[in-house]
Amino acid sequence: MARETWATRAGFILAAVGSAVGLGNVWRFPFITGQYGGSSFLITYLAFVALIGFPAILVEFVIGRRTDRNPVGALRELGSGVWGSAGWLFVVTGFIILSYYSVVAGWFLRYTLIGITEGYTLTDPAEAEALYQTVSTGLDTLVFHALFMLLVVGIIAAGVRRGIELSVKVMIPAILVLLVGLAGYGFTLDGASAAYAYYLSPDFGTIAANWTEILPAAAGQAFFTLSLGMGVMITYASYLGEDRNLAADAGIIATIDTLVAVLVGFVVFPVLFTVGIEPGSGGPGAIFVSLTAAFAGIPGGRILGIVFFGMVGIAALSSAISILEVLVSYLIDEVGVARVPASAALGAAVFLLGVPVTVDSIFLGLYDGLAYGILLVLGSLLLALFVGWVVPGVGREELRTGMGDAAGFDGAWIWVVRLPLVFVIFVSLVLGVTDYVGFLTGGFADWLAAR
Repeated sequence: MARETWATRAGFILAAVGSAVGLGNVWRFPFITGQYGGSSFLITYLAFVALIGFPAILVEFVIGRRTDRNPVGALRELGSGVWGSAGWLFVVTGFIILSYYSVVAGWFLRYTLIGITEGYTLTDPAEAEALYQTVSTGLDTLVFHALFMLLVVGIIAAGVRRGIELSVKVMIPAILVLLVGLAGYGFTLDGASAAYAYYLSPDFGTIAANWTEILPAAAGQAFFTLSLGMGVMITYASYLGEDRNLAADAGIIATIDTLVAVLVGFVVFPVLFTVGIEPGSGGPGAIFVSLTAAFAGIPGGRILGIVFFGMVGIAALSSAISILEVLVSYLIDEVGVARVPASAALGAAVFLLGVPVTVDSIFLGLYDGLAYGILLVLGSLLLALFVGWVVPGVGREELRTGMGDAAGFDGAWIWVVRLPLVFVIFVSLVLGVTDYVGFLTGGFADWLAAR
């Protein structure tokens, strides 16, 4: 069976950007930024993307293009022993993430539909919270979870060029255009100046005092939004030709992804400050509760809400197809299953794993904390150790391919991977494990005790 490839460079870049630009940028980024101090979190996150995210993308790129395989097959080809089995971690991580990602994406679809059919009229935060509770669990939530997964399966079943590449060429430009328009509208709101001060004026004292919380949150956000640690970039790079400059492509992808995240802040925070809602309160449901109440209190809020929630739904779809492609590529490469049945079977399995999240939101915390705080970071750590210390010659050689005169870039990059990258990821992993243990012994243990 001939392996598929990207038709164009733009197709690959947009697909990788589509993987990175999703719920991590729009759903997670605003409430995480608000939860950890606004600008203090933003500057830490930006530092992680530049110093850690960019070299980490290249780690995954060199593995994928070198082997032309999925994460399991790639690490089995390049490594032996424990390294040859490490690829399974990425399959498990993607499986868990997509299971709850699909449920949350279904929430955005429902909020878009609510705006179209009823409008956003609940100015009372308590009523907006009650609406969120209705949307986030129950039979309707299960139905929208299923509908979203059907969309994802349909695109993946169509293949790399006719499915993934064709869809992202429409979705990603649409997301960028809508975001710029929404950010421009946010500039006209009364709370814009206060929002910009909160968002863009970093307090380094806050960072120093709360680094044990801000550091793992920023690291996890960078890995999540750049689709690192789940094998997506390995898989997408495996469809590349040898003439591509991986460093240039990685830079474009990281820049566009970061631009989208920053633009989301210019949309969300002016809206919240205009109606007097404190950013960062309410956890994962914050963006739904606060924004639906805010849209009810600003001019043109109904149209703004429909466009915003619809845009997030598109972004979620572009990311979800990348995660499912990792799982499908494994069955195609390693088991020889055809693309259509592989897509259908894995889509059904992911749907079933996500069912508990539609029953009680505690499972969202259980899944998300494990994937976001531990598995993504662990996957990135293993890859950095593998490329930096086990097969550094392979990594450097593959990076030089397509670059022309690398001028020592490959040597500098491998040392960044070996030392700073490994150290920072390791510290983030330790802090992430500590936070997750706290969740298990705290909130989740209380939930179990109440049953």
